[in-house]
Amino acid sequence: MGKNTFELIYDVVRLIPKGKVASYGQVAMLAGNPRWARVVGYALHVNPDPDSIPCYRVVTKDGRLSPAFAFGGENRQRELLEREGIEFDKDGNVIMEKYRI
Repeated sequence: MGKNTFELIYDVVRLIPKGKVASYGQVAMLAGNPRWARVVGYALHVNPDPDSIPCYRVVTKDGRLSPAFAFGGENRQRELLEREGIEFDKDGNVIMEKYRI
């Protein structure tokens, strides 16, 4: 039996290297269906293993953070990304040209 959609998404998110980010759409495409961007959000919100599935490395296509970041809110997501050396523009968005996988 094959993997379910969430498992496919988690496999992709595990591959995002430290110091890089991916957009919801990128994760969806790499998981097998470019129309799954919203499903990626649902999957990350119920992440069963945040220690090995770095969902904080997933942002919007323009680098915005999730206001509903499941493990502590938007500020926690920014803190985790900054710890990995990721920089933000004046509007508080990840500089995607520099950090996108």
